[in-house]
Amino acid sequence: MRSRDPEVLVPQAIAGDRGALARLLTLVERGGEPARVVARLCHPRAGHAHTIGLTGAPGAGKSTLTDAVIGHLRSRGTEVAVLAVDPSSPFTGGAILGDRVRMQGHAGDDGVYIRSMASRGQLGGLSLATPEAVRVLDAVGLPLVIIETVGVGQVEVEIAGTADTTVVVVNPGWGDAVQANKAGLMEIADIFVVNKADRPGAEVAARDLDQMLEMTMRSPGGWRPPILETSAVEAKGIPDLWAAVETHQSHLVASGEGEERRRKRLADELRAIVVHTLERRAMELAGGDTFESVLAQVVSRRIDPWTAADEVLAQV
Repeated sequence: MRSRDPEVLVPQAIAGDRGALARLLTLVERGGEPARVVARLCHPRAGHAHTIGLTGAPGAGKSTLTDAVIGHLRSRGTEVAVLAVDPSSPFTGGAILGDRVRMQGHAGDDGVYIRSMASRGQLGGLSLATPEAVRVLDAVGLPLVIIETVGVGQVEVEIAGTADTTVVVVNPGWGDAVQANKAGLMEIADIFVVNKADRPGAEVAARDLDQMLEMTMRSPGGWRPPILETSAVEAKGIPDLWAAVETHQSHLVASGEGEERRRKRLADELRAIVVHTLERRAMELAGGDTFESVLAQVVSRRIDPWTAADEVLAQV
């Protein structure tokens, strides 16, 4: 019988057992005490992988682009893992696995590991599971982890924005620049890619991005996101894209920004865990006498919701 004990699975995964790695990631997604044990065992071994967030509007060709990047990396003998962050079905809790389908050409390659992740409606959801999954992949020795998100919702943007290098993918005719700012893309992008550049309008899209960068540059002398054109279907522009990733990686090391990002990432994760833990404990009281008593006072307008929340949290 296959073990579900993290104490057994972690050494097996480090030794190269992909089945053990898959079970560890399942434990991370499910959360709870087993996930805590996985984090405790993996954290000391992590901190070496370079993470690349890849995001953009649905239909931008992110999965095809990721597939092309994988091919380029494998041609150089580099191992890579991909976390395809999918939305959960509100009915089944399952993920849309289109990303994995598009990358099936690498299914038999031991140097590639692809995993779809879904929030499954749990407290904390992807915001907690994703950094834990990255930590596991890092701990087992995978040097590169690509976090590909299916869209540009707030959660997806936040997840991609926590990577070491964030690549934002757009298409020719990508639309209103204001909408991109609303989605947070301009703020998180380290590299812009105009994909499907074989279509009309690619130069216009690149020019629009360049003009937006002129208006939103974070600081003089800092990193200026390059704007690259690719055709993922034809694997054109992929070497230039990866060269930009490596240049940004060197910049992170030389400037010290990489260490700052990792510290911020851990601080954000720590805060998220604290909030998640408090929320879980508060919800455990939801069916208790304390919660019902306080709720009755709110319903009858004897106290306000903020005061009521203080009373519930006092029990936590």
